[in-house]
Amino acid sequence: MTGLRRRQELWLGILGVLLAFGVCEMVGRAGLVRRSYLPPASEVLVRAAELAGDRAFLDGVGATLWAWALGLGLAVAIAVPLGLLLGSVPVVDSAVRVIVEFLRPLPSVALIPLVSLLLGVGTGTEVALITYASVWPVLFNTIYGLGETDPLAKETLRVFGFGRLAVLLRVELPATAPFIAAGIRISAAVALILAVATELLSGFGEGLGIFIAQAQLATDGTRDVLAGVVWAGVLGLLINGALVWGERRLFPWTPERRAVERGSGAVRGRVRS
Repeated sequence: MTGLRRRQELWLGILGVLLAFGVCEMVGRAGLVRRSYLPPASEVLVRAAELAGDRAFLDGVGATLWAWALGLGLAVAIAVPLGLLLGSVPVVDSAVRVIVEFLRPLPSVALIPLVSLLLGVGTGTEVALITYASVWPVLFNTIYGLGETDPLAKETLRVFGFGRLAVLLRVELPATAPFIAAGIRISAAVALILAVATELLSGFGEGLGIFIAQAQLATDGTRDVLAGVVWAGVLGLLINGALVWGERRLFPWTPERRAVERGSGAVRGRVRS
C-alpha cells in the first residue's frame, strides 16, 4: 500500500507540473499577457536548457552552490553542538532562551546592509547570512529530538554505570539524529533561497541570483529571469530529493521507516499466500 501511495503521489505531482506548464503555455500563446511579461513556458524551458551549455552561467551556479554549502555546513557545525548543550543542560537553556527568541525572528534579508558594512562585499557576507538563517531549524530540531529521547533507555545506561557523555553518545545522539537530519533538510532549502535572494538584492559577486538580477534589467529579459528561476527550482528539488533519500538510508530505525517496512512485509506475505 505504501509503494502504491508513493506512485500515486508521484503521478499526481507530474500531473500538477504538466497542468501548470499547459496553463502557462496557453496564456503565453493566446496573447492574454504580453510575451515580454510572460513568455510561453516552452520558450522558458528551451532557454533553461540552453543555459546548461553556458560556461559563465554554470560558473555562477557553482558559486551559488559553494556559498550554500559553506553556509549550511557552518550552520550545522554551530547548531548541533549548541542544541545538544541547550537540550542537555536546562540551566544554560534558560539563560540564553531570551537571546535566542530575540534573534530568531529577525529576517536575514533585512541584515544584508549591516552585514555588508561589517564584512564587505563578497562571499563572506553571503555565507554569514546563509549561516544565520540556517542555524535555527537545526538548532530547534536538535533540542526537540533530545526531549523526545526515551528516558528508560537513558536510565538503563546510568544504572549500568555509564556516565553523562556515554549516555549522550550511545542513546541521545542516535535518537536525535533523525531530527537533526530533518532540520538539515529544512535548512538546506532555506539556505538555497537565501543564497539566491542575497545575490539578487545585494547585486555583488557572481551567482544564480546575479544572473537573474542582470536579466531583469535587460530589454526583454523576462525569459532569462524565468529560466534562472527554473534552475533555482530544479536545484532545490534535487537537493531535497538527495537529502530525503539519505535520511531513508541512514535512519532505518525511525517509526516512519519501520511502518513502511511492515507495510511492505505484509504485502509480500499476502502475495505469497
